[in-house]
Amino acid sequence: MLIKKNRVMKQTVTILIIIAVTALSCSNVIKRNENMENENKRYEIATFGSGCFWCSEAIFERVKGVTRVYAGYAGGDEPHPDYNLVKSGGTEYAEVVQIYFDPEIVSYRELLEIFWKTHDPTMVDRQGADIGRQYRSVIFYHNQKQKETAEHFKSELEKAQIWTKPIVTEITPLKNFYKAEKYHQNYYKEHPNEGYCRFVITPKIEKFEKIFKDKVK
Repeated sequence: MLIKKNRVMKQTVTILIIIAVTALSCSNVIKRNENMENENKRYEIATFGSGCFWCSEAIFERVKGVTRVYAGYAGGDEPHPDYNLVKSGGTEYAEVVQIYFDPEIVSYRELLEIFWKTHDPTMVDRQGADIGRQYRSVIFYHNQKQKETAEHFKSELEKAQIWTKPIVTEITPLKNFYKAEKYHQNYYKEHPNEGYCRFVITPKIEKFEKIFKDKVK
């Protein structure tokens, strides 16, 4: 009888432990979900194409208020494009960066200013030696507010006649964004001494850090 009673007590204790662990686990899941929801509410997303996405990524990841930058492809119709398909120039995909940012630290308009001042928006389907439709200057807006901000800013730049040639930057709704292959992510960080990085990306970063000293992390 005593053995049976001890067995029942052990079972009861085990059940109570399982209930406690389950409750704690559920509480943690709820807290994580709440944190993720709060984080999603806090951050906004911008998507820009300004030539090679290695360059753009290296610049925007240095901006205060930017939390994540992904190199990717946007604007085409083919599902799950890869680098070889996009670099052929036969699609409407552009090399882009998708930027997650905190609007309380850096505004969308400030990101647009960095975008326009760190590439040549007068070049049609190219940036420097990178030639093709995939290297076009383009803003993929995520909502009506971004569209209006981009169009207004572009109009201001055109009136100011900062460039002798017309601005050809396209402003279009975001369509089919796909992250680029893993080896394209954080490319400059991983290969700072590679030829393209040293002679093309590094000068762009130096220009950005000189013009936007107050916005550098």
